[in-house]
Amino acid sequence: MSSTRLRPRVLIVGAGLAGTATAIRLLCFARQPLEIILLERHPNYRSAGVAYHQDGNPWGHVFNIQAGRMSVFREDVLDFIRWANHEADRRHWPAPWAEFEFVEQGPAPRRIFQNYLIDRLARASLEACPGVVLVEADGEAIDMELSSSGVEVTVRQWSAPHGSDLPAWQDSAPAVILADHVVLATGLELREPPFAGEALAHPAFVRNPFSEAGVRKLQALAPEAAVAIVGSTLSAYDSAGLLLRQGHLGPIHLVSKTGTIFRAYPRGHEHGVVHLACPRSLLEPYRSREEFLTRVRAEWVAACATVRREYPGIDPAVVAERVAKAWEPHLPAAIAQIPSPELRSLLDDFSTALAAFRVGAVEHTMAIIEQAMHPDDGRVQQIVGKVEKITPADSGRLTVRVVTSEGESTLDADLVVSNFSREWDYSRASQPLWRNLLRRGIAVPHQRTGRGLEVDAHGTLLDPHGRRVRPISAVGPLREGDEMVRNGRIGAFTFNLAAIKNQSTVVAAHTIEELESQEDLTQFHDQYRRCVSNMKEAVRAQFEEAVNLEVRRLVAKSRTERELLDTRLAARIRAMDEPPGLSSGAFRHSGLTRALIHWTAVDRLTDVTVTPRQLRRQLGIAKTDDLEG
Repeated sequence: MSSTRLRPRVLIVGAGLAGTATAIRLLCFARQPLEIILLERHPNYRSAGVAYHQDGNPWGHVFNIQAGRMSVFREDVLDFIRWANHEADRRHWPAPWAEFEFVEQGPAPRRIFQNYLIDRLARASLEACPGVVLVEADGEAIDMELSSSGVEVTVRQWSAPHGSDLPAWQDSAPAVILADHVVLATGLELREPPFAGEALAHPAFVRNPFSEAGVRKLQALAPEAAVAIVGSTLSAYDSAGLLLRQGHLGPIHLVSKTGTIFRAYPRGHEHGVVHLACPRSLLEPYRSREEFLTRVRAEWVAACATVRREYPGIDPAVVAERVAKAWEPHLPAAIAQIPSPELRSLLDDFSTALAAFRVGAVEHTMAIIEQAMHPDDGRVQQIVGKVEKITPADSGRLTVRVVTSEGESTLDADLVVSNFSREWDYSRASQPLWRNLLRRGIAVPHQRTGRGLEVDAHGTLLDPHGRRVRPISAVGPLREGDEMVRNGRIGAFTFNLAAIKNQSTVVAAHTIEELESQEDLTQFHDQYRRCVSNMKEAVRAQFEEAVNLEVRRLVAKSRTERELLDTRLAARIRAMDEPPGLSSGAFRHSGLTRALIHWTAVDRLTDVTVTPRQLRRQLGIAKTDDLEG
């Protein structure tokens, strides 16, 4: 175990999208020496995760949303587009992508996102302050224990890069790494489907369509083969689209428990936010499911009518998305009225439908699916029902037994693709890390929803008594339940790129703050918030100037620019007048003053009530090219 170090150490467990985004922010935010270890158990998932790694994403798999929403920086809307058009190495890209000009509302292949994240991580490391270093290590974290020195993390199959000062283990014994702070960014947990126990090892069964083996099976399938795809979420459309684009002629059955069909974004669609009145009836006490759903339907119909009437320029295809987004600020109060068992049941039954309300898919994906579902084509057919069991048949095929509203039916398939079924209940997760963290009381399953873990507003884990486990934070799917009850997020928006952008910013900002201040400033949070609201105009103007400098420092990608802004901010803090309402000299505590400015800047940078482009305008960091269109 490494116990003597010249700099604090942050260990990020998981180097997919969430882990890489957090590492980028840590590299940009740190003002003092820091070691960031980015640990990944699947080397080919590094800077990609299950959703974007190249082995599991052929060129036909594109982002579900428009390319212009894929920047890893919420405050830099067009960063991914600029990279794809001007920086990406296209020497080995196939047609049509090799000569493709990417636009904000258009598609982009999912597999190139890995190279984008690798480039942006490398740039952040190059521009980090002196003494801030990034170490990319392989291994699987299997246990953690809190100590007076930090967090002792047990890692098996540990492999430190050559030349690092980290310990190297030559035998099979796990390594123990001491970290001052740990960020859990482990991504989606795999859940074995209960209906497929007899089929898991069958050659005609694809458990993970985003694996290299799964893609190979789809690509090698005979054109006339019969296919059953379990589920109707967007990942199911990826599998069907892959088959159709390679000329598949046989029947493709989408077996969906809810019958949900995602919609295509209209051409030229741009993300937007509308503001609607609070759906007041949803704040009434919960009486029964039927009565509650009646209220939801009534409020939903009224809200959609309001959007169509007051925002006539909004395409009908995205009215539902606009309403779902507008309701987010009000949903926590509505959710608070629902008893936990009922809340869990509602989420189980309606999670797919909620996802379809909140997000659509690009035309590139939907056009080929919709054409194949048209009666004149008919290659893709939807079966509304629940898969009860998948069993091997004597013919070498698989038999899928489905229970529908009309009874039980079966279909024989040459290939069955199980949609990526994730485990959101961490008490049932199979990985040893979760068994050990729950056993030690370091992590607690989310009590209200059963989805993800208990965390505070900054993503810090909470123990069984509701106390902050200060050295450990979470980013990504681990915060699904908290995003629902705290922020009103629904569907995939609890853990998709949009959520991860904000979560990584907040976790990195507060981790740096605590490590550099070496004290827990959370206790002063409320006092200083009240201080801001009571400031006199003269003091407020000084404070606003300081916050604007901190915002610009947080989003700056150049070390030189960050250092200049940091110097200006320090001078501004020294010159600030003391606001009323604080004990004499309290405001002169530079750590507390800077913390208040820092918290306010982070809040503004992660404001979800506006679009990213509107955010840039509010923060005064927009450029001319961002305002076009």
